[in-house]
Amino acid sequence: MASFDGKVKFEDLEGGLWLLLTSDGQRLQLSGGDAGLRKDGLHVTVKGRLAEDMMSIGMTGPILEVESWKSK
Repeated sequence: MASFDGKVKFEDLEGGLWLLLTSDGQRLQLSGGDAGLRKDGLHVTVKGRLAEDMMSIGMTGPILEVESWKSK
């Protein structure tokens, strides 16, 4: 399991999707987590795994399967 710091962002694409814009410039599509994580502009640390075996219509970057998160 990896840890990522960044800011949550909502993108209105194909019904909407949630991203984590990491402090090192990555764009990770969030999968999982609870409603508290889905707040545009929220600064968080997310723990999870990058899903190498998944694709999304969003095509915004790798999918991050959220195991846990906390706000900063």
